[in-house]
Amino acid sequence: MNHEFLLQLEQWHHAEKYQNIIDAIEALPKEELSVQLISDLARAYNNLAIHAAPPEDRPLYQNALDLLLSVEEELGEEHTWNFRVGYAYYYLDQEGLALSYFEKALETRPGDEDTLELIDRCQRSLTLPLSIKPFRVRTLESWSAFLAGEGELRALMDEKDLEAVSEALVSRCSELLSSAFASPAFELGHNGEKYELILIPEGDRARMFQLVYFQQHAPKELLDKWNIKVGRPQIKNFGLRMYGQDISLADVQVWAEKTEDSGLGLRLYCEKLAPMLKEQEGQVYHILCILLDQALGELAAMRYVDYLDMLDAPAEGASIPLDKLAEFVENEVDPEGWPQANDPALAGERYTAYRGEPAQDEDMDLRRDVYAGVTSCIPVLKGYLQGDSSCMDRLHRDGVVPGFFYYPLDGVDRSQILDLRDQLEQAIQARCGAGVVTFTGGATGTNFGYLDFIAWDLKPLLDSAVEVFAGAPVNWAAFHTFRFDVNGIGLKQSESEPQEP
Repeated sequence: MNHEFLLQLEQWHHAEKYQNIIDAIEALPKEELSVQLISDLARAYNNLAIHAAPPEDRPLYQNALDLLLSVEEELGEEHTWNFRVGYAYYYLDQEGLALSYFEKALETRPGDEDTLELIDRCQRSLTLPLSIKPFRVRTLESWSAFLAGEGELRALMDEKDLEAVSEALVSRCSELLSSAFASPAFELGHNGEKYELILIPEGDRARMFQLVYFQQHAPKELLDKWNIKVGRPQIKNFGLRMYGQDISLADVQVWAEKTEDSGLGLRLYCEKLAPMLKEQEGQVYHILCILLDQALGELAAMRYVDYLDMLDAPAEGASIPLDKLAEFVENEVDPEGWPQANDPALAGERYTAYRGEPAQDEDMDLRRDVYAGVTSCIPVLKGYLQGDSSCMDRLHRDGVVPGFFYYPLDGVDRSQILDLRDQLEQAIQARCGAGVVTFTGGATGTNFGYLDFIAWDLKPLLDSAVEVFAGAPVNWAAFHTFRFDVNGIGLKQSESEPQEP
């Protein structure tokens, strides 16, 4: 690359003419794109995004990120590369991912003020996520966009050659949903009477709560033409062609057992897929999960299936074909619950009880004192206890904040602990009103009580909690996200009790 060209790029950078840089580099033949030019192009996209109004800035940051990740092998140890990747993630509301790159950037340039400032911003946002746009607002914006653009979707879906417009259809629908979801997953269809938008949780119970909330806030005027659903529906005579295989439900044999809390343990064998298991296990698992979703309905599969094993040979004992599994659940596993198993309104009402062995350390971490609890959202609790924030990172970028309130149980009669938790939940819910929070359970520890929730709009929830805890019979109270590596935030303080354990 000639010196004059590189000098011109640098002059444009200092003059903040970022679009000129983008146009010049993207006009080059691919074989002339060096690693450094790709990095400079990413820098230009990051800088151009600063001057763009939301949501137009997000594709620019995403372009920068995609470019940078394409040269990770060559530049992944450099300060500049890590800083730029962290920068893009930060402005894509993915502070959890951004933090790790900023910390690596700091290792190669200790004391760098810009890096330290962004690390501090990330930590503050992850501890108290008030700077991100809440999911309640994103939901309203996304439905407004969908209402304005749904006519385009219907026109595309009415095309005779649907395959020819499928890419445009998916792209346009993704765009309409992008205000609410960084990575929307959906299917579109028509049932003969109405168009259908099916929101797919992809097996993620935390995401299911998010989709149900989104569905419940669909504009009424939209429902004359559209059905908005959560989870793939049950289809009894389903088959698919995938990875070169034609598979029907009847092709899969199931050895099923009933587990605790009316759950299912499954072992699956398919003769057509068995040869793929050794080298293409992921593809086989993907096919079987899709088939299972259709056999039971996606929400029912999430509700009932506790474990799934793939077999490379038939097991001993009697089996049933996958297309008979729903009958097995209805007759043998959960006769009372099966009729509502795919009802999104009830999807979050399955609570799982758990018990723990309280730690004895004086300076134990939060929730390590728990001896009994219940939850309807296992993924966020499991991630917290295992030190894994990946689920929180996914929800954070959409403005969803799972968290918990905690308070000391000193002076609380043991027989009143559960009543107190219920009273707090009811009072906070009543004060903040509809659309702000979904409570997901709670726990009792040797030292503290815990009240768990998913916040769709964190600020009004915390404001309400401050007012409720002010009159509650506890010495102090605090808020904590379901992230293991952040601090709590005091909501009620007492001179005699610390905010943090």
